[in-house]
Amino acid sequence: MADPVLSRRSIRKYTFEPVPDGHVEKLLRAAMAAPSAGNQQPWQFVVIRDRTLLARIPEVHPYAKMLPKAPLAILVCGDRRLERWPQYWDQDCAAATQNLLIAAEQLGLGAVWLGVYPLQERVDGLRDLLGIPHEVTPFALVPVGWPAERKDPADRYDETRVHHERW
Repeated sequence: MADPVLSRRSIRKYTFEPVPDGHVEKLLRAAMAAPSAGNQQPWQFVVIRDRTLLARIPEVHPYAKMLPKAPLAILVCGDRRLERWPQYWDQDCAAATQNLLIAAEQLGLGAVWLGVYPLQERVDGLRDLLGIPHEVTPFALVPVGWPAERKDPADRYDETRVHHERW
């Protein structure tokens, strides 16, 4: 199997085959295994399978047009009630989102990272649509499904962006 970090690509087209609950749990376990500042783990996750909700998300997120055809989406959120190290929750949630994407690749699933935070209209729109408490901030939305498209790995290594010892 190819290295899932290097072979992972953003997939926006999915088959209609449902994603098994066991796979969803593996995705969430991978997300929750991410490093976090002081091990605070300030994340919460909303698993969305409801077809009506998936169809409404593009109304509040302009780049979520694939969601009506996705089997599910996972919303990664930062919970300020769990913070011990303020100002790091977004980095923690980014690590969780990346782990989720890599786990999706390992499972043969397709997924794509849709940014939510810090755009307030997206944060507010998803908060209202999904009944998210004010202390919880929607961070990233990840549509997930069996890929109906394949993309070759992209070699993005760029030696000119590497600096040794000093700039």
